[in-house]
Amino acid sequence: MDHIHDKPQAQSAALKPLPALIFSSRWLQLPLYLGLIVAQCVYVFLFLTELVHLVLHAADFSEMQIMLVVLGLIDVVMISNLLVMVIVGGYETFVSRLHLNGHPDQPEWLSHVNAGVLKVKLAMAIIGISSIHLLRTFIEAGYVGTARSSYTETGIILQTVIHSVFILSAIGIAYVDRMTQAKDH
Repeated sequence: MDHIHDKPQAQSAALKPLPALIFSSRWLQLPLYLGLIVAQCVYVFLFLTELVHLVLHAADFSEMQIMLVVLGLIDVVMISNLLVMVIVGGYETFVSRLHLNGHPDQPEWLSHVNAGVLKVKLAMAIIGISSIHLLRTFIEAGYVGTARSSYTETGIILQTVIHSVFILSAIGIAYVDRMTQAKDH
């Protein structure tokens, strides 16, 4: 019995030297993704340090101080999530397949990731991070003009404008991605 059609045939044609070099250059991104994993470790250390600080000083902190530390912890988690999306999604999209199909821990979003989807997800993560920063700023806004404040009115306005630009950019990226997908179908 002929089993030639049981498995898809692998491309056995060798690339010419220049295309092979260009295609292989994607592996130059590997140290970048490994570096982001190191950055992820730094964020884990920062999170644990802040968590220990919160636990040790919980009785001394006001409710507002606790809220600001917790927002800082959430900020670290959101940045860490962004790192995971860039590391896993970027590697899968631009370097090589991770072959996670069927793995029980495979992230749901990874099954349909491409450069467009990754851009939209990253834009949404950046908006989330910016929202946390803006919320922290608004909580401390009552102290503007006093020695307790590290913000100025201009700084608060600029943060709000920058956050709005992030939102408009994400909407633009999502719109362009949707238009591109509609053209492809």
